[in-house]
Amino acid sequence: MAALAASRAGAPVRIYEKSAFPRHKVCGEFLSPTIVTLLRRAGCEEAFLQLRPAVLREMQLHFGKRVIRNPLPEPAHGLSRYALDHLLLQHAANSGVPVLREHWSAAGHGATVIVASGRKSIAPTGDRLFGFKAHFTGPVNDAVELFFFQDCYVGVSAIENGATNVCGLAPERTLRALGFHPSDLLERCAPLSERLRPLSQTMEWLITGPLVFSDPLSQPSDQATYRAGDALGFIDPFTGSGILNAMLTGELAGQAAAHSLAAEAYLRNCRRLLRRPFLVSSVFRAILASGQASLLASFLPGRLLFHATRP
Repeated sequence: MAALAASRAGAPVRIYEKSAFPRHKVCGEFLSPTIVTLLRRAGCEEAFLQLRPAVLREMQLHFGKRVIRNPLPEPAHGLSRYALDHLLLQHAANSGVPVLREHWSAAGHGATVIVASGRKSIAPTGDRLFGFKAHFTGPVNDAVELFFFQDCYVGVSAIENGATNVCGLAPERTLRALGFHPSDLLERCAPLSERLRPLSQTMEWLITGPLVFSDPLSQPSDQATYRAGDALGFIDPFTGSGILNAMLTGELAGQAAAHSLAAEAYLRNCRRLLRRPFLVSSVFRAILASGQASLLASFLPGRLLFHATRP
């Protein structure tokens, strides 16, 4: 998105991608409604829709046997990171952006740099958080479902080609006690286990971590680079706005770099964009830890909660 935005603004651009690409990644694969507008600006809305992403219309929050259901304010989409990342990189290449399959090095380069290398996190052993994800096949619906239990949560939602993505977050101590077998963890939540019973797993579990939430409001300014996506700030995945945040900040970074906007000014724009969802997610995480999330969610309108976690 950064490369496409900078290229549209007339800047010469190169993408450095050292990793195998595309690839499956641990991700909720939930695309907020605004995604379509961003893809339209990038010139690949039609190609996105041709991938037949799942259309999601409802949000369900599961706290034990209690289920809180709310319609989404606008339809959202589900698409695997494998398909989405491939679409965006291929579109950039087709738009004339050179894609170099190598590690970028500052040596000998005087160019403006956008860092979109993902999260870099360090955390003490024991209480660290790890994410896990796998795809399943079987009956699908149009809801994004979140199951909260034992300091863990798991999201279940449809993606393209009739598949279902199951992605969760759990403390290291919990996963280690189960030999890092997410399937055993899912069995601990009866409603979740029942939800997954008709489904068949189609890929091995992917596990990543540690996941450390970082706030772009506290990021120091670096005049040499523009940071975008998780390299800028990593938000709690239950908000479902991680991909949207990444694509928005990528677009902003590309525009800022192309017009030589000061990195501090770019960072201020990102702070305005992300202040509310980062604040709300940190507050909701504290409420989850207190065990009062079910009570709060009962009184808080779903539409308000959804909007409060969007940039």
